[in-house]
Amino acid sequence: MDYIEIRGLNQKASRVALGTWAIGGWMWGGTGEKDAVKTIHAALDSGINVIDTAPVYGFGRAEEIVGKALTGARRGKAIIATKVGLEWRDGKVLRNSSPERLRSELEDSLRRLQTDVIDVYQAHWPDESLLIEETAATLAGFQREGKILAIGVSNFTPGQMDRFKSAAPLSSVQPPYNLFERDIERDILPYAQSNDLAILAYGALCRGLLTGKITEKTKYEGDDLRKSDPKFQPPRLEQYLSAVRQLDHFAKERYGKTVLSLAVRWLLDAGHTIALWGARKPEQLAPVNEVFGWPLDNEAKRTIGEILVKTIKDPVGPEFMAPPAKQAA
Repeated sequence: MDYIEIRGLNQKASRVALGTWAIGGWMWGGTGEKDAVKTIHAALDSGINVIDTAPVYGFGRAEEIVGKALTGARRGKAIIATKVGLEWRDGKVLRNSSPERLRSELEDSLRRLQTDVIDVYQAHWPDESLLIEETAATLAGFQREGKILAIGVSNFTPGQMDRFKSAAPLSSVQPPYNLFERDIERDILPYAQSNDLAILAYGALCRGLLTGKITEKTKYEGDDLRKSDPKFQPPRLEQYLSAVRQLDHFAKERYGKTVLSLAVRWLLDAGHTIALWGARKPEQLAPVNEVFGWPLDNEAKRTIGEILVKTIKDPVGPEFMAPPAKQAA
C-alpha cells in the first residue's frame, strides 16, 4: 500500500480508500451488515485506512455499519471521511447546507460512527441557495471545536472552492474520476494540484464497469442506480464494454494485470489522488495489492487514450447522479 498526506491529519492516508455507498444499500439493491463489517475489517487488514462514507448512503445505514466495524483499537487505525449538506424526505434527496442542518448532521454522524471526532468532513454538494462562505465558516467552527480534523468538499467547481477556502482551510476535494469520466482534468485536477489538495476520486471503477465482470446480460435489482445510468443502457453499453475488453487485453499483454488493476493504477498516476474502491464483500478487495509498484509510462497512457477514442463514440458523464440544486436566494 502507498500513502499520502492530507493536510490536518496526523497519519498518512492510503492511496486506496474503501467507498461505502454500496454498503449503505440505497441505490445499490440493499445491504448486508455482516458482509459489510467483514469488508471494512478486510480493508484495514490490507492496509487501507481511509473509510469514506456519508449520511445519505442508506439514510444513515452506511455510517452505522462503519461505526460498528471500527470499535475498539480499529478506530485508531482508520481515517473516517464522511460528508454533510444533504437531507432526505420520502426517499428524495435535497441539498441543505444551512447552519442548523450542518450542526444536526454533525451530531448525528458522530453518534452513528461511534466516535468523538471525524477525520475528514466534506461538504457533499454545493448548496448555492446559501453563501458558500457561510457553509465553509460553519465547518471551520466545527474544526475549532475539535469535532473534525480536516475539511473537504465534494462535487465543487474551482470557483466554488475559491469561495469556500476564503472562509475555511481546505484539505481535499472529492470529484468523480475514472478512465471513462475525465472531466476534472480540465479544471479540478490542476486546481487541486496548485492548491495542494488531496483528490479522493469517487467512482474509480465506474460503478463496476471497469472491473471487467459486467456483461450485456448483467441484471440489476431493486433501486440499483445502474438501471438509470446512461452508460449501462444500449447503445452506449456496448461501446463501454468494448473499451473494457480492449483495455483488459492491453493490461494482460503489457503488464500481466487485469483491466481493474490498470484502471486504478492509471488513476493513481494522475496526481495526488486516492482511489475510492467500492466493495460489499471481502473478496472484492482481493486485487488491491495488484495496483501498486508498476507506474504507467507515457506510451501506455497514449495506448489507453487511443483505445478510449476508438471505442467510445458517445461518451456520457456522471451528471445523472447529482441531486437537484436549490436556487440561490
